[in-house]
Amino acid sequence: MTDRERRKADAELVSPVGLRAGLNRAQLDALATLEQLGWTLRFVRRPLFQDPIPVVFRRDGERFVVIETDGSLNENPGFRIRE
Repeated sequence: MTDRERRKADAELVSPVGLRAGLNRAQLDALATLEQLGWTLRFVRRPLFQDPIPVVFRRDGERFVVIETDGSLNENPGFRIRE
């Protein structure tokens, strides 16, 4: 394996506005609350033909949660995060 990163970051999608694009009102409200508590939106998974999945990390980076479409938090989303 190589250490070279193959994922490409699109400048629009990495910006704070681009990350929030496509999130519904319940997700945006939950995100605003979490950000007030020190959490950070790191990325949004965008599976084909499915709703976006925002992934939010705690300030120390040790814990993450997924904001579901209804605004609830999922601490066990069923996927792993690469380091």
